[in-house]
Amino acid sequence: MKHSTTPRTHRGPGPARRIGRTLALVLPVVLVLSGTLAVTRVNWSGGSSNSVLAASSEDVSTRASSRAPQDVLRDKLLLELQEKNPGVALTHLQQAVNDRPSLAKHCASIARALGRAAVRVYGPARAQSYARPVCDTSFASGVATQHG
Repeated sequence: MKHSTTPRTHRGPGPARRIGRTLALVLPVVLVLSGTLAVTRVNWSGGSSNSVLAASSEDVSTRASSRAPQDVLRDKLLLELQEKNPGVALTHLQQAVNDRPSLAKHCASIARALGRAAVRVYGPARAQSYARPVCDTSFASGVATQHG
């Protein structure tokens, strides 16, 4: 049996292995960048330029006749929270309940929704600073459930 004295040359990784290595390096970068781009498209400042919220708020007036009064009020106050601040929205909630006592049974759920939205827009500490005894402590409860 004759052994070759010529050393075998290594041809390197095959095309499948090269593609696999390339994907292993590129795919995480693409996923991170796409996630970053998605986060940058969210309006974290709370301004009224949020296209999803703005689009839904424009529909409020056209659909108001077919919706329950508490749903219309909640949507109006959520928009007000975005455009102004939670304090203004809570004041208007209290006024609406005083003007229409039939809304009192919905006051707590509306205040909790405002609390949850305030945390998303302003963060937990700043949202909590707007808490006041409108509908008992429902706004603070909404802040706490969204934060916790």
